[in-house]
Amino acid sequence: MKSKIPLGSLFAAAALLALAAAPAFAQSETANGKLKIHVSPKQAYVFVDGKAIRDGSQTIELAAGSHTVGVDNYGYTPQSKDVQITAGKTADLDVTLQASGDKVNGPFGDIELKGHPRAAVLLNGTTPAFFVGHVDEFDNNFLWHQWLLVKPGTYQVTATQKGETIWSGPVTVKAGERVIVDLNHNGAMKTRDFKRGLNMGPEPRFEAGVASAMVPIAPVTAQLSAQSNQVTCGASTELNWKSTDAVEDSISNLGNVAASGQQSVSPTHPTTYELTAKGPGGTVTQSVNVNVNGQPTATLALSQPEIRYHKVGDKVVQDDSATLNWSASNATQVTVQPFGNVTESGSRNVEAAPNQTSSGAINREVTYTMTASNACGGTATRTATLHIVGTIDPAPPVTLASLFYPTAYPERQHPKVGLVSSQESTLAKAAATFKNNEQYDPDNKLMVVGHADIRGPKKYNQQLSERRAEAAKNYLISQGISADKIETKSLGVDDQLTQQQVADLQSKDSQAQPKWMMNKKKATWLAYNRRVDVILEPSGQESTQAYPNDAPDARVLWQRPVPNLKAVESASKQQASGSENAELNHSGN
Repeated sequence: MKSKIPLGSLFAAAALLALAAAPAFAQSETANGKLKIHVSPKQAYVFVDGKAIRDGSQTIELAAGSHTVGVDNYGYTPQSKDVQITAGKTADLDVTLQASGDKVNGPFGDIELKGHPRAAVLLNGTTPAFFVGHVDEFDNNFLWHQWLLVKPGTYQVTATQKGETIWSGPVTVKAGERVIVDLNHNGAMKTRDFKRGLNMGPEPRFEAGVASAMVPIAPVTAQLSAQSNQVTCGASTELNWKSTDAVEDSISNLGNVAASGQQSVSPTHPTTYELTAKGPGGTVTQSVNVNVNGQPTATLALSQPEIRYHKVGDKVVQDDSATLNWSASNATQVTVQPFGNVTESGSRNVEAAPNQTSSGAINREVTYTMTASNACGGTATRTATLHIVGTIDPAPPVTLASLFYPTAYPERQHPKVGLVSSQESTLAKAAATFKNNEQYDPDNKLMVVGHADIRGPKKYNQQLSERRAEAAKNYLISQGISADKIETKSLGVDDQLTQQQVADLQSKDSQAQPKWMMNKKKATWLAYNRRVDVILEPSGQESTQAYPNDAPDARVLWQRPVPNLKAVESASKQQASGSENAELNHSGN
């Protein structure tokens, strides 16, 4: 680009042109084709498959196949095209670049390069995107200026051609200073004054004359901001960024990004996002901090801390409840034990439900534990304790006493006669206590078992015991007990009490034994076997076999001969305070 070139330089240039025309990336002459490329502006530089070739329009010999051709000139928008090379043929390609970028203000320093005039010059990178010109544009400052103007700073300068790095190293430039780098002597450097650079600008990004060139490199700028610098766990914020004159942009935790843009981020912990913008004019970083509130909040409370429970038999007569309320925020998972996973806010009714089944006082504590956590590692735990008090009582007892019948009663002809007044009273007490118990133990039933003494035929006694059991059942029904709660059983003369058993029962009897019973033990033994036992099922509680010694109708029950009907009917109607005629008419044996 110099206006006067010495003869030796002409020969050198001719040699360089011959080298440029030599096959590039060729495998063999028969496998090669050619690319004839025309570029505008004429100083634009050609890259093939990422490797620097040379500047200007030219014909390049290439191996047959597909190649990527890039055309670059600082201050212009680069272009890249894929071309197909056919062996023995020439492909034509025209590339016109469009100017871009604003003017660049000083102050400037200058980098001057010596040697390898056709080599591409890259600043701060090794790809064509960092291309700023070729050496011949920056190697003279005598009669014509050929300046690579940069802002004060340190630049990694790389000279490369045909896939080889000629030299690469850092160059530190000050405003108003020129640094001369000798590529032929391993990058040896010397400095000169460049006072003109102190007052230059604004200058266009590329300016070239017949033998002059000026390329001022624009500094890289970068901006990065967050819509919100404080988020809760799981929430997002929007990052906004913009860079100028950068060819590579990346944001930590995001990777490579466009020169400008926006993106939503949801960090799980305090995070610093750093934008790194790299270009020929340098590397600029900008960072923004996004803090994350990773601590959940949690509340857990009971509507009342103590509730009561009362159970009698199988019946729960008091079963208080309370409401367990909870709420959480900034949480992605909430559990309340013993319920498991729950919604972020809610409530649940909790009942006493004691864990004991035996009778006695209840004094139990149940602790509910709430845990709220999130993806950011935050955890909050709360507890609430419910106090359960009360009692479990057995069902009220059923008072059961065996019933006794006069000899041969009830008769077949008079099945309703024979349950005398004192025995009705005994049975009425049993009915009353059974009904009181029934509301607490609804599964209870009564088994009424009829007996007869050993006198008479077995069949007769079996039927007699059936009538006795049936009479007792009918009376119980009259006292308000449901028929399906009563079962009957007739044993006749089976399962007789022995005389010794009767004697034992008498010895335990709190009532005084009348002389007429003591003197006639066999009659007494027979009287004890003319009875109906009552059994509470399913517990198996049996009626006490205590003879009604002091009852007004005791002798009607006890006497061995069959009482006449009128005497029995009279005994059945008399009040508990009445007395029985000692002299009774008898019939039968």
